[in-house]
Amino acid sequence: MINIENVSLKYGNTLALNNISLNLPEQAICGLIGRNGAGKTSLLSLLSAYRRPSSGTITISGENPYENRNIMPQIAYIYDNQNETENSLHVKDLFKITAALRPNWDAAYAEKLMKLFEIPMKKTMGALSHGMRSAVHVIIGLAGQTPITIYDEAYLGMDAAVRKLFISELLSDYTQRPKLILFSTHFINEMEGLFSEVIIINKGRVIAHDDCDTLRSKGTAVTGFSEAVDSFVNGRESLLQRTLGRQKEAVLFGELSEQDRLDAAKAGLEFSQPSLQDLFIYMTEKGGKE
Repeated sequence: MINIENVSLKYGNTLALNNISLNLPEQAICGLIGRNGAGKTSLLSLLSAYRRPSSGTITISGENPYENRNIMPQIAYIYDNQNETENSLHVKDLFKITAALRPNWDAAYAEKLMKLFEIPMKKTMGALSHGMRSAVHVIIGLAGQTPITIYDEAYLGMDAAVRKLFISELLSDYTQRPKLILFSTHFINEMEGLFSEVIIINKGRVIAHDDCDTLRSKGTAVTGFSEAVDSFVNGRESLLQRTLGRQKEAVLFGELSEQDRLDAAKAGLEFSQPSLQDLFIYMTEKGGKE
């Protein structure tokens, strides 16, 4: 559904995205993770047709999305927004405006969500707490029912209980009405159960894109005596090595064969699998995977 080919984005002399290529399916929940300044919001703003790439091409259903009246109503970009125009609006009026702009708007679902999240409809957005404003934004994302819905850290103001409620509601709705959902998040441990695919972006480049389980399976932590670990790691791609006394741990990236595992067991080595968050940290810290 989305095809990105050799896309770069510059702000003046700053290269925010560097020759990115991606293909995204029509239906998936895709996590976009990266450190601050990695280029996540830049990429999502291109997909939302907020900007044009400096070079390369983006097509959605075969069309260029920028200023395209056929494509733009099919995309919702939900982010942690606060501006004077929005703050002056009553919540009920914001929903009326949104409903007019979203051809698939589900008014009954929006009303249900407003009660679920306990949103005071008669208040202005500026009078709401940060958490309630975040809840309003995600309700707009859920009720909009756009074929492409993008959440760019849209839930930063929510406490853990409300985030859990949001995740549960999103999963329930996705099961009934699949679509393409893109998530940019720093709550990786909390959100990874949602993801069918994961994109890891670092310094403006995509360094990994795979289904979540496959990507996780490529990371392996090996521990044991230093000499045995060094021998096993030799010639393999290592993301991290650290030593404590005679013990050593190395985090490898790549598939291990059954023979590799048998050889490691004979050498007294132990394997464990890093979480997606830990694997992301190892891949993006200085000296990590390029």
